[in-house]
Amino acid sequence: MTLGASADLNESVIVAGVGMMPVGEHWDVSLRRLALGAIERAQQDAGGLQPQALYVGNMYAPALSGQTHLGVLIADFIGQRGIEAAAFEAAGASGGVAFRQGYLAVLSGQVDCALVVGVEKVTDRTGPLVDSAIAMSVDADHEAIQGVTPAAQAALLMRRYLLEASAPETALAPFPLQAHQNAVSNPYAIYRRAITLQDYSQAAPVSPPVRQMDAAPIADGAAAVFLTRGSLLPRSAGRPRVVVAGSAVATAPVALHDQPDPLGLPAGSLSFQRALAQAGATPDDLDLFELHDLFSIQAALSLEAAGLAARGQAWRLAGEGAFGRNGTLPILTFGGSKARGDAGGATGVYQLAELTLQLQARAGDNQVPGARVGVAQCIGGAGATVATHVLSRVEG
Repeated sequence: MTLGASADLNESVIVAGVGMMPVGEHWDVSLRRLALGAIERAQQDAGGLQPQALYVGNMYAPALSGQTHLGVLIADFIGQRGIEAAAFEAAGASGGVAFRQGYLAVLSGQVDCALVVGVEKVTDRTGPLVDSAIAMSVDADHEAIQGVTPAAQAALLMRRYLLEASAPETALAPFPLQAHQNAVSNPYAIYRRAITLQDYSQAAPVSPPVRQMDAAPIADGAAAVFLTRGSLLPRSAGRPRVVVAGSAVATAPVALHDQPDPLGLPAGSLSFQRALAQAGATPDDLDLFELHDLFSIQAALSLEAAGLAARGQAWRLAGEGAFGRNGTLPILTFGGSKARGDAGGATGVYQLAELTLQLQARAGDNQVPGARVGVAQCIGGAGATVATHVLSRVEG
C-alpha cells in the first residue's frame, strides 16, 4: 500500500499534471499571462482535465501590480468563468497554502478537479517599492516600522546560529553551492551557473553575516498543478501516479522577537510532523526534501526542525555531502529558491511541480535515482507560516 493513500487508490488525491514558466524578469508579460502559460502546460500534462475550482497562491500582486481578486481575474482570463476561484496569501508560503486548499477540496468530494496556480510578477515595479513589498511579510507595527526587513531577520537568525553552533562564517556555503550546481540543468532556473566557495566568500554583504550568495533573487514566475481523484485521472502510458500522502500547515508568531525559540522553526517542525503522520511515514521513508532556501539559514533550520539533522549540525552534514543529489537525503534538486529563483507566493507550487517530476522519473539530468517519497516545504516570513506536503509514487 502506498504511503497516505486510501485503501482504494481511486479515491486518493492525485497530482494529475504540472506546468512551470521559467523564473526570471518577464518585463513584457503580465501577471495573468504568466499564470496562463503555466496553466496551459499543466493542463496539457494532465490530459486536458477541466477544473471545477481554482486556487491561487500570490504574495505581491496588491502591492506591486495593484491587483487583488486574483482568483476571478485568472479564472476569467483562462476561459473558466463561473468556477469557484479564490486567492490565498501567506507570504512565501502562499503557494503551499493554496495547494492545501486544492487538496482539501478534492479530498472532500465537493470538487472533482482543482487547479492550483502560484504566480508572481515583481518587475511591474522597481527599487524602494519592491523593497517595501518584500518587507510586508514582517510585523508592520513592531518590526517594519523600525526598519526590519526579511534580510535583517535572516541576519539575526544566521548570526545566532553560527554562534550557537560554533560554526565559521562560511558554514552555510554548501547550501547555495549545491543549489547552483543543481540549477545548471534546470531549464526553468534564473541562474544556470555553478558557483565556488570563493564566489561565496567574496560576495558582497546584504545584511551581515548574510551575503549575496545567501539570499535568493526575487523574480517573476508561475507554476501550476492539477489535482483530482484517482478514478478521474486520465491514464498516461508508462507514467506512475503521484498521491498527496500528507498535507499540513502550521503557524508561529509573525514577529521574530515573539518566537520563544526562533532557531527551532516551530511551525516547520509541527507541519512536518503532522504531514508525515498523515502519510504514515517516517523520515527514513523520504527520498528527497524540497525545502525553502530564501536565505541559506532557512535551509539549515528546516532540516533541523524536521529532525533530519541535529540542532546546529545541518551545516556539517551539508558540507559532507549528505544533502547532495547522491547523498542520503537530496535537497534543492532543481536549484531551490537560490538558483531557480524565488517567485514569492509561487514558490510552493514550483516545489510541488518539481517533486512530482522527480517521483515520476521525469526530472532529466536533475533526477534523484529511485525517488518514491518526497516532501515539499515552503516558509512564510521568518517561519510564521510553514506548509508541508508529502507526495508518494504509485505504479500503474
